[in-house]
Amino acid sequence: MFPSPALANISGLVEHPRRDQRLHPRYPVKVEIEYRLLSKRRVERIGIGKTLDVSSGGVLFKAKDALPAGRLIEVLMDWPCLPKRMHPLKLLMRGRVVRSDGKLVAVRSYHHEFRTAGARSS
Repeated sequence: MFPSPALANISGLVEHPRRDQRLHPRYPVKVEIEYRLLSKRRVERIGIGKTLDVSSGGVLFKAKDALPAGRLIEVLMDWPCLPKRMHPLKLLMRGRVVRSDGKLVAVRSYHHEFRTAGARSS
């Protein structure tokens, strides 16, 4: 005999879909990126990768090599959505590597800004 629905719910027999509890919604944007791993305001490593998803709070991307968690990083990507007749834009995100699982790198952003595609970061 099966338990009542209320008892099944309490005992955990019924699975409920998990609600995403992130502060910032993620968008499945897949673009090439350039990154700079920083150490004491100096560029320690430069690399390329491809985003898997982007939010206003950070980015998840695939890099060629694993990156150390806790390090400061700058990520530069082409912005994929532009109104007609607008110059190409790049999004510069500064943040910290919060997780690096193999070649998947999660960055929490503390600053982001748009730049025209020809502009360089300082």
